[in-house]
Amino acid sequence: MRTVGVEEELLLVDPDSGEPKALSAAVLARAEAADAGQDVFEKELFGQMLEFATHPQTDMAELGAEIARCRKEAARHAGEIGCAVAALATSPLPVSPTISMNRRYRWLAEQYGIATREQLVCGMHVHVAVDSDEEGVAVVDRIRPWLPVLLAISGNSPFWQGKDTRYDSYRSRVWDRWPSAGPTELFGSAERYHRLVADMVATGVILDEKMAYFDARLSERYPTVEIRVSDVCLRAGTARLVATLARALVETAAREWRAGGEAADHSVSLLRLAAWQAARTGPGGELLHPRTMRRLPAESVLRDLLDQVSGALADAGDLEWAREGLDTLLARGNGARAQRELMERTGSLRDVVTECVRLTQE
Repeated sequence: MRTVGVEEELLLVDPDSGEPKALSAAVLARAEAADAGQDVFEKELFGQMLEFATHPQTDMAELGAEIARCRKEAARHAGEIGCAVAALATSPLPVSPTISMNRRYRWLAEQYGIATREQLVCGMHVHVAVDSDEEGVAVVDRIRPWLPVLLAISGNSPFWQGKDTRYDSYRSRVWDRWPSAGPTELFGSAERYHRLVADMVATGVILDEKMAYFDARLSERYPTVEIRVSDVCLRAGTARLVATLARALVETAAREWRAGGEAADHSVSLLRLAAWQAARTGPGGELLHPRTMRRLPAESVLRDLLDQVSGALADAGDLEWAREGLDTLLARGNGARAQRELMERTGSLRDVVTECVRLTQE
């Protein structure tokens, strides 16, 4: 059974005004004092962000429980210094981000200018274990067209600087301003993958291999494929659904590779269009089908994703739960829909943030 780990980035906000607060250093100090040596929480690019990482898990119910537990711990540490945490992929309210100064972040700010200063966005990264770099690259090649579907499920960033963007995932549009972000061409082998990353670093445009911000990549730290396409999800249950489907995609792709199946040869240009469509409409509109790259109702595409990975889900004991989770998502919508419904009901972005603080721990 492949292990899965999740990294989530959370927004630190004022519990009354809903405005982002640059208090990550203080929250991290509280966390370290309370749980010395645990290394669950980490500093991010901006002081208004807090990141945590789960342990590798084989049981997806345990992973979901750990995500919920880490969110509650983050909320507890933040509450001790008078702020709150919200699983929001962008701030609904206007914000002037505060860069956490260290050597790496200073380099980013100097190299990329305003593109760095506008990167106050919170994502979710899913690490799925692979047996080797060769298997990992084979997986990356084969899951490419399905990644926009995970983005649609996770969409949780409709507002930007106080305005409705008309996107479910505006975070992904901001993230794509990095020169190394987005979908990748077919690699075909681990050697070709590593050669491309080395060539990218050699240009001097990116600092190191950590900045190969592909939608899916080989982790530079762990023996995993790291799927980086998703918004941080408003509800922990949606995060579990994304992680469950991600593991099933990896397992299905690895089986296809071992059986000699070829990866779909979609161009990067088409994959970019698929990602844009997913970011724009989420699960409530139309998506480009991963096989045909033509528009279909999102529900049909989501059902086909479940069919695509049903064998891997069944073997892991996750099929029934994944089907129920997908039904819930289709009925209730993603985080973007929840935020818009809150805004329609309350007329206040502050109230949107306040309610999302609660839903983060639901």
